[in-house]
Amino acid sequence: MLSALKKTFLTVLLLPVLCSVTVHAQTPRLNPDDLLLYRDGSGKVQKVTTPDDWKQRRQEIIRGMETVMGPFPGDDQRVPLDIEVLEEVKLDNYTRKLITYQSGPDSRTPAYLCIPHTASKDHKVPAVLCLHPTDNKVGHKVALGLGGRAGRNYAAELAERGYVTIAPAYPHLANYWPNLGKLGFVSGTMKAIWDNSRAIDLLASLDTVDMSQGVGAIGHSLGGHNAIYTAVFDPRVTAIVSSCGFDSYRDYYDAAERVWYFGKGWCQIRYMPRMSDYRGRLDEIPFDFTELLGVMAPRPVYVNAPLHDSNFRWKSVDKCASAARPIYELLDAKGKLVIDHPDCDHNFPEEQRQKAYQLFDTVLKQ
Repeated sequence: MLSALKKTFLTVLLLPVLCSVTVHAQTPRLNPDDLLLYRDGSGKVQKVTTPDDWKQRRQEIIRGMETVMGPFPGDDQRVPLDIEVLEEVKLDNYTRKLITYQSGPDSRTPAYLCIPHTASKDHKVPAVLCLHPTDNKVGHKVALGLGGRAGRNYAAELAERGYVTIAPAYPHLANYWPNLGKLGFVSGTMKAIWDNSRAIDLLASLDTVDMSQGVGAIGHSLGGHNAIYTAVFDPRVTAIVSSCGFDSYRDYYDAAERVWYFGKGWCQIRYMPRMSDYRGRLDEIPFDFTELLGVMAPRPVYVNAPLHDSNFRWKSVDKCASAARPIYELLDAKGKLVIDHPDCDHNFPEEQRQKAYQLFDTVLKQ
């Protein structure tokens, strides 16, 4: 009963903060399906022909994200991590620690940190950020195989494979309820991105982690788009895996209006409540996954998009990839955006997980 009252109080407290801004585009939206367009210094729409041209479009996409998500915090928010270990379990091949770290002033984030027994100061190993799917009962435990459905325990499987892994909790799920408004966040999405960036800071601080090739990011469902969002804002993520994580916002649930009200779908407090401003005009959302895939180039991206996923449409995923591929070609990264379509539902099968892990081996173990 107390937990329910707490959630209700937090929601009411945050509503004025989250709903006070109505978003209107100041300039016409560039075609999200044509990434070879950009606005020059005078505001004139031009054709992208060089990587420098693309940088200008890329910056406009990120500004569009911040219009909806709120701004990415500045480095003044990178306070000392002050890691606290709450629990430590030694398993056959790695040690699992339940920790909290100071992600910002007045904010501590829970996470599971797994360190292989083979890792040491003299034998540093690469690391992967492991972002869990939606689960309001056990939260980030899912990524460790400690609850929830099978096929989501990639943090544990990657630790078995020799990677240091960290799996932060996601805001407003299970036992993690930061006061977003008080902390200065207008969306749970940006809070999660910031928590993830700070988790990468934590990995970089460990004397057992080899950061020379960057870090990987992997996630299923909620974790699938969380991995993409984080990679956009943190260039230290050099290999990205998204499983069942997205389709175009314009195709989400076939553009049904019912999922674009405040508190529904993408418009929930833990995601991006400002998205509800675009109900009935989805074409005006100032960023889309067509563009986010392009923003991640030239980094390698592996996408698991099952044929029978009821959350996200695989055909829409293909359209997003088709729009992004010209940017990969522009940046000499042709073939680094891979879309896989297993014949299953909203799941992350063994075969696809192994392909994801092979990507990390190729990029991070050079």
